[in-house]
Amino acid sequence: MPAVGANVSRIDVSGTKRMDAESVRILTGVKAGDNVTSGQINDITKKLQDSGYFSNINVSLSGNVLKINVTEAPVVSVVTVEGNDEVSTDDLKKEIRLKERSNYDETVIGADVQRILTIYQRKGFFGTKVDPKRIELEDNRVNVVYEITEGHPTYISDIDFTGNKHFSNRTLRGEILSREHAWWRFMTQFDVFDEDRIQYDAQMLRQFYMRNGYVDANVVSTKGRFTPNREYYSVTFDIKEGEKYDFGKLTIDNPFPDVPDEKLYDVIKMDEGDTYNIDKVDETLSALRGAVADYGYAFITVEPIPVKDDANRTVSLQFKIEKTNRIYLNSINILGNVRTFDSVIEQSLPMRAGDPFSLQTIEEGRQNLMHTRYFKNVQMVPSRISDANMMNLDIKLEEQPTGELSGGIGWSNINGFMVDAGITENNFMGRGQIVQIKGSIAQYQKQALFSFTEPYLFGRALSGGFDVAYTMYDYKGLTGYDYDRDSLTVSGRLGWKLTDHWSQTMRLSAAFDQNSDPQQGSGMVHARLYSLGTNFRYYNLDTNFEQNTHTGLVGNLGTTYTGFGGTTTYMRYYGDLTAMVKFLDDRWQLKTVIEGGYIQSLDDNYIPRVYRYFLGGESLRGFDVAGVRRINKNSYSLGGLWKVNGSTQLNFPVFIPDEYQVKGFVFTDYGILGEPDIPANHPEQDYLKDMGAGWRTSAGFGIYWNTPMGPMNFSWGWPLKIDKNDRERRFLLSFETQF
Repeated sequence: MPAVGANVSRIDVSGTKRMDAESVRILTGVKAGDNVTSGQINDITKKLQDSGYFSNINVSLSGNVLKINVTEAPVVSVVTVEGNDEVSTDDLKKEIRLKERSNYDETVIGADVQRILTIYQRKGFFGTKVDPKRIELEDNRVNVVYEITEGHPTYISDIDFTGNKHFSNRTLRGEILSREHAWWRFMTQFDVFDEDRIQYDAQMLRQFYMRNGYVDANVVSTKGRFTPNREYYSVTFDIKEGEKYDFGKLTIDNPFPDVPDEKLYDVIKMDEGDTYNIDKVDETLSALRGAVADYGYAFITVEPIPVKDDANRTVSLQFKIEKTNRIYLNSINILGNVRTFDSVIEQSLPMRAGDPFSLQTIEEGRQNLMHTRYFKNVQMVPSRISDANMMNLDIKLEEQPTGELSGGIGWSNINGFMVDAGITENNFMGRGQIVQIKGSIAQYQKQALFSFTEPYLFGRALSGGFDVAYTMYDYKGLTGYDYDRDSLTVSGRLGWKLTDHWSQTMRLSAAFDQNSDPQQGSGMVHARLYSLGTNFRYYNLDTNFEQNTHTGLVGNLGTTYTGFGGTTTYMRYYGDLTAMVKFLDDRWQLKTVIEGGYIQSLDDNYIPRVYRYFLGGESLRGFDVAGVRRINKNSYSLGGLWKVNGSTQLNFPVFIPDEYQVKGFVFTDYGILGEPDIPANHPEQDYLKDMGAGWRTSAGFGIYWNTPMGPMNFSWGWPLKIDKNDRERRFLLSFETQF
């Protein structure tokens, strides 16, 4: 039987204060003359409730009159958060949907509470409570306060694994981000339970097994449970390892006749018979795309087609390359640079309009621009021109501040306690120029420096610049050196790259010194040194930045002539070579350093002691600073006109987790210091008779800690071969911090 209603003659609205009656009528969807039943009254009530404008609604029919009485919802004046320490107010307000000047809505507040709790649960604060408070104000307004009681984070008490037969629990724990709780993890949050991180850990475990040949490995489940007091969380990863596989036959389907097959096979990162490694597959895909793109074929697709042989435990791969046409660059458009000149950006790009389109070259250009540190973000956006084998390239830049204000404190065995401060502008006036002003005050040394560098002199890959430095060496109080020296140095330099790994620098300088040395008698001695020198540098390192380990070589070889009418004339020859190799998952490193120098006196000029070589301290651990060739154990060192010294050091991880960047090391140092040039009638000739001129050696151990404040180095060394007048120092400490 159909519902009986009434034809509404009018709609009466009461109770409104801010909203006019006509707006309420519009919200009902009913107008005079409509037939309204009892069921439709419920629909009208629901429409008004869903609008969010009212806290109380009463709808009724009185004859032909539809009566609506409402109580308007309060207006939210202020929304605040209190009690939050672990999560910033800004981060919480991003999740809060209740906004100021909106209508007070209990359903929105309830959803906000759940979102806040979710944020805290992701940080491991499962005991967090959120209590929304409503504070009544006049004129039907309210303030809303989300009062948060954070409680304590829920730490991970233990991380276990089941199903793992080929790798120990300890090994697998080292492959994930999460860590078991310990008191010394106070500087990280990895020991706090985070469900999202646990899921990411499962992916990392899968990748680890895929890197080690277990192509079928899978993390079946991740199980977690609270301890009875609900203060800790236990996590268990259930793993299905499967069998270990090697690479089988590796082939390439190359559709380009002008791309030599041997060029493509050369970039394959693995050999047949190697243990299967998913990372090597990904590296090969990237290398193949780059190798083909170098021939002008852009946007190619390389698909690895695996063939699994369970009987022989191998996975053969065919790298199938999709054929495309050769594409060239039509134009390069630089966008978003407000401050930096286009010419500065173009100097960092290895490609020009008209060049074959190469993804590898474009990525090289992006990396070059990021390395300038002028930009927060660099996007290379290619767009193809329709009906043509041409491509436009948009370089979208987001600039960032390039000025740096720095300061630091530290301590070293030569300079003692030190404080420094400086300001550097790495993109002066948007021209890519570097301007630096720096000063430092230390116990035994003070320095002021001004430096200017133009990285592209005359628009070429030629670096030029000049430096002005004033340095005061207060070494009278430093046993071993025992001299004072004030030096004003003005120098110009020019540098260029010879190859990808070799570079050369030329330097012309003038130094105006005042020296006070007991070997030269009392008073200050004035000296002028005009020098011209060149240096060749070799740099080729493969670095694991996470472990701070390297493999490769770094070397310098140079010579300097000092003369041109100055007070002293001599040639200085010097060189050094550092060889490093990382191994055992890049966590260990063997490092060998050898360096040497020789000063050749010209025209039989006497070489003052302040310009000679010294050994000891960080250059020969186990010996005091300038501790070799002392005139006696408690006085200054004579130094020498030549030296050879070096070190072999093994760096290794200690029991502390890698994220703290603490390494242990053992070392052996060696060195030999040549005789100084002392005139025949000089009283110090007598000391040379008692000084051993042979090799000194030492050995020891130490700890390196790359702290958040800066690196600290502790070492203990013991001389193995020492002369009677040399001075020992068993313990060395150095640290430096920048802010």
